[in-house]
Amino acid sequence: MNDSATDVLIVGAGPYGLSIAAHAQGRGLRTRVIGTPMRFWDENMPIGMFLKSEPFASNLGSPVPDRGFTDHHPDWGMGRPIPLDTFVSYGRWFARQLAEQAEPTEVVSVDHDVAGYLATLATGETIRARAVVVAIGVGSFAHTPPELAPLPADLLSHTADHNDLSVFAGQDVAIVGAGQSALGTAVLLAEAGARPRVVARAPELSWNSVPAPDPSWSSRLLRGPQSGLGRGWRTWLWSEHPEVARRLSDRARQNVLRNTMRPAGAWWLRDRFDERIEVMLGQRITETCEADGRAVVTTVSEHGHPQIVTADHVMAATGFVVDLDRIDVLSAGVRGRLRTLGGSPKLGSHFQSSLPGLYFGGLTAAASFGPVMRFVHGADFCARRIAEHIASNAPVTTAIPAARASEERLHATH
Repeated sequence: MNDSATDVLIVGAGPYGLSIAAHAQGRGLRTRVIGTPMRFWDENMPIGMFLKSEPFASNLGSPVPDRGFTDHHPDWGMGRPIPLDTFVSYGRWFARQLAEQAEPTEVVSVDHDVAGYLATLATGETIRARAVVVAIGVGSFAHTPPELAPLPADLLSHTADHNDLSVFAGQDVAIVGAGQSALGTAVLLAEAGARPRVVARAPELSWNSVPAPDPSWSSRLLRGPQSGLGRGWRTWLWSEHPEVARRLSDRARQNVLRNTMRPAGAWWLRDRFDERIEVMLGQRITETCEADGRAVVTTVSEHGHPQIVTADHVMAATGFVVDLDRIDVLSAGVRGRLRTLGGSPKLGSHFQSSLPGLYFGGLTAAASFGPVMRFVHGADFCARRIAEHIASNAPVTTAIPAARASEERLHATH
């Protein structure tokens, strides 16, 4: 026997989960959001971090006005980076505006039968849901290159494993990677008193240019408009019209994913990336091992010259790779019935998987909708599409109360 029933069960309470909840409630759908709001951002991002995205590209999605980051912080203009704790605070404020707030527990399992979906929570409650949305974020998909696998757990971690980098004060830390995560972590480690060394295949480091609104129509025509993913016509297309990316062939879309937003550091980080940080570029890791309690990393340059790096700890800043088998909240039976693109679920035009009523948002949707799904900026498009589709496939009995409660909660805060 089920403890309760709902129209929509949302697994995850990060930017995508909260945005989907807002749009679902706005359409009058009975909605349960399971997860502690912004938990991953609060516990797995390093203290002192700033967001790479511009303020206008950091809005969560809602059908109700005045809930964007730039609404909550109207003085936060373009070119002013957002501190991590400010964004977490905004996300939790957004969560409090929901008519039915996120529940700080976890979904243990989701199964499917002829009656729909049955979810079990860590509290022991079971929920019968007409639709389930998987919005678990990136935490489950932290990628560590196989070359680093021989290192023991106490000498190897991923950048997503750390909140307080001060524990590495006085230590030699090798950071593998050349993107924002690697460069930002290196700076924060140096500022925390560690001795960081960046080891990367890239022949040189790349830095984003300083963003600036351009009132000149001729410049906008030539350089392209500013969008959530940066400036340029192609960037604008993938950023503002992800439905176009979904219409591409799988091979073409994978090419877009690989070549849009290549690894680069934020413009505001460059001055802080100084002589405290050693850099080894053009290096391919060939072997790793432990010796005398330290990590030993062997690399070879593009010219074939070997080098050996020793460190107290190695940190992989090598991104996130979706693997459906890591979404263990879904039963093996459910996962086995899903069509895939590589390790990602293959999604229809409304983010629905090949199993009716099961939807995916955020990084898990990037293989179908392109690079914007890796960023907060894609949350509103994703949330609108999912809520619209779920609402259109069944009669809604709670539309007026849910919408009204949502608006009343918003007005009560102003």
